[in-house]
Amino acid sequence: MKVAAPPAKARVVLVEDHPMFRERLAHLINKDMHMTVCGEADNIRDAMEVIEETKPDIAIVDISLNGPGGLELIKNLKAQGIKVPVLVLSMHDESLYAERVLRAGASGYITKSEASSEVRAAIQKVLSGDIYLSPDTTSRLLQRLSGSQVEPRASGIAALTDRELEVFRLLGSGFNSREIADKLGLGETTVNSYRFRIRIKLHIKNAAELYQHAANWVREQAS
Repeated sequence: MKVAAPPAKARVVLVEDHPMFRERLAHLINKDMHMTVCGEADNIRDAMEVIEETKPDIAIVDISLNGPGGLELIKNLKAQGIKVPVLVLSMHDESLYAERVLRAGASGYITKSEASSEVRAAIQKVLSGDIYLSPDTTSRLLQRLSGSQVEPRASGIAALTDRELEVFRLLGSGFNSREIADKLGLGETTVNSYRFRIRIKLHIKNAAELYQHAANWVREQAS
């Protein structure tokens, strides 16, 4: 009697710059009988190579990476026509990043504080072709789309563009304009222009206050 072959496991690429968390996440996925990790990276360049080489069923991506962040990776994948579902798994506030990653082309957002069972559920939902968001974020988006809720004009951090937010995050991580320019592949003058616009939007008086505000925000996101 011919025995049917077991179903193939979903192949997962992990893009995460914290080795210990990446190791825990790989363990969580590999012990699931339906999934296996087929590649790992901690920066955009390596992630693009791994994804193109392994052609995974899903990529799990963090916002904060070595160099340009996960949001930039999602945009690059879309721009190059690489069709892989992306689930963002991050420490950052969902209310600030969820819509940004969806607009960029991701299929879901979940915070690292969620239980392992919820992370697995999010992965399976994205693998099935659906969008994964928390109930609160889903409700807020649906209310806006239905016209039953008028969104207030963005202010504070939420008013920053994707690139401004990336520069702000890197400032808060201790990098100066030249280092940020190198990481993002931009000119230093361009980075300084972003810094100026950030100061205007956040009502910040000088460079020292900008660094302090950014550092405080990064610490808050990590807590």
